[in-house]
Formats: sequence, structure tokens, C-alpha cells
Amino acid sequence: MKIVFASDHAGVILKKEIIKLVEEMGHEVQDLGPYTEEAVDLSDYVYPAALKVATKEAERGIFIDGVGYGSALIANRILGIDAVVCQDPFCAKLAREHTNSNVLCLGGKIIGSAIALEIVKTWLTTDFLAEEKYIRRVKKVQAISEKHLKPLSEI
Repeated sequence: MKIVFASDHAGVILKKEIIKLVEEMGHEVQDLGPYTEEAVDLSDYVYPAALKVATKEAERGIFIDGVGYGSALIANRILGIDAVVCQDPFCAKLAREHTNSNVLCLGGKIIGSAIALEIVKTWLTTDFLAEEKYIRRVKKVQAISEKHLKPLSEI
């Protein structure tokens, strides 16, 4: 699976650890930066990374900022992105099983690397439960997005 990464300065260190794990799991990684802890604006990195997921240049994205919510806020502005913030493996499991999320957002200031690595492992190895009730719910969310967000082809 091809996974695109992005962060801000608060997520750089954790991002490096997670990239190592993801590569060891056999996935292809693209890191869109930043690469140092010098202060940056999160949207400069998360927005291009989210576009890669939305256009299917990457199958999933993992974005890391201070608490995770900034990344999710930015990514979910794009049609085709279903970004979730997870702070434990149980949340990651449900985020894949119930919502078929394609972007995982983590908080580098609020979770340690050991729990972050477990969250990533769980999120990457859990499949969507393609049962009728989950399919119906995901389709309803997609319909809301399609009603209010522009397709990338129109931008």
C-alpha cells in the first residue's frame, strides 16, 4: 500500500518513527515534510498530502501535528477524504471497521511513540466491515460530502 505522510514541526519526530514502522511493514512511503522541527504552517504540508489521497496517488495518509485535530480539520475539507483522529488502538480499529477512513491523524504532543505505533499498526491492518449497516452509514456521509464539497475536477 502507498501511504503519504505529512506533519507540522510538532509531529516531525513521531513521524520519523512511524515511517520506519510502516516501511518495515512493507508499505511504500512518501513523506511530504517537513523534515525539521523549525516552525511551519500545518496546511502547507497536510493539504498537498490530502490531495494525493483524494486523487488516489496514495491509498492512505498519516498526518501528525500537535494534537491531530488540525490535520483532520484540513484534510476533511477535501472531497474523498475521511480523516480520523485516534488516540488509542481501539479507536483506530473502529475508525477502519465502521468508517473506512483513509487518513489517520495523530497528536505528537499528546501520545507517546509506543501507543502511536500500536495505533498505526491497528489502523493499517484493520479492514472495513463491509456489512450493510456500515456501507449505508458510509454512503450517507459520502452524500453529505458530495452535496457540500466540490469535486477536485471542478477546482
